[in-house]
Amino acid sequence: MNRGQSFLLLLIGTVALLTLFVILPFVEYVIASAILAYVLYPFHVRLSRGISRTLASHVRESVSRRLGRMLSGVSLILASVVAVILPVAYISWVFVRDLTAIARGNTDIEVAAIEAEIAALTGQNIEVGDVLATVGQTLVNTLFGGIGGVVSTALRASVGLSLALFLVYYALLDGPAFVGWIRDTSPLPPDVTSDLVDRIDAMTRGVVIGHIVVALLQALVAGVGLWAAGVPNAVFWTFVMAVLALLPLIGAFFVWGPAAAYLVVVDQVTAGVLLALYGVFVIAMVDNYARPIVIDQQAHLNPAVILLGVFGGIYSVGFTGLFVGPIVIGVLAATLETFREDYDAIGSG
Repeated sequence: MNRGQSFLLLLIGTVALLTLFVILPFVEYVIASAILAYVLYPFHVRLSRGISRTLASHVRESVSRRLGRMLSGVSLILASVVAVILPVAYISWVFVRDLTAIARGNTDIEVAAIEAEIAALTGQNIEVGDVLATVGQTLVNTLFGGIGGVVSTALRASVGLSLALFLVYYALLDGPAFVGWIRDTSPLPPDVTSDLVDRIDAMTRGVVIGHIVVALLQALVAGVGLWAAGVPNAVFWTFVMAVLALLPLIGAFFVWGPAAAYLVVVDQVTAGVLLALYGVFVIAMVDNYARPIVIDQQAHLNPAVILLGVFGGIYSVGFTGLFVGPIVIGVLAATLETFREDYDAIGSG
């Protein structure tokens, strides 16, 4: 390596660190926009082709293709706002509201009835209200840096979401060119680079669709059951189930099972029994049937690893860490697999 090459590598490293410093306040939204663009891209390809065919009879082919990509990108952004951003924003607002209320010791849960039942069964007096308040305060501190940080987090989230929507639009338009640039720039042999990109693609698809989407679907179905049964703070517990549902078979049960028992304790026996039956025959079936159907068998990640990525991601970057953490671990797994299979070939080449 000569002086010119050393200087170029040093310059690249310095500028990369400065770039990371600049985008670090919004890095979770940058990553979230990349994930959303990844999910939307297959729809973008089909929609842009359809729009281009429609416009082809009126304008030149090159113009129709460009307009098709632009109109498709804008349409998918608007659809994402209506179908994803607004519902998630509302659910997040209700979650934060309920979580801060629990942290302050205000909850609609009939704490006295639960404490009386525990005392009757165990002979021990446990302050359930204090336990809930402690857990709520811990979550508030972990997610937002305290109750005072909720407002600043909301303001930063609004700016971050606006940035993310712009990034999604340009990622849809220029994403394939960027992937092609990575392939051309990679110092790895072309076949190894292609295998690595394919592994990362399969791993990301398996994590996002096979694990996270199924967990969110199961949590949503379970949340509807909690709301219909009259369980207090149903949205808050739905969010908790979205995380726990990443554990196959038993994850969401940690919420709807105690919720059914709670309804029985507070003399809502019929609602409790119906919720238990709904959990066994509906909620559990979502996990049993949906996960094998939609999971990509090329993404061989243990659910415990996925759960570790979820908790680590949420702790590191906030709510979007729910997606970011498992994907980062998935990419690491794909890279290690390439290292295991191709490292010797790269060295000999």
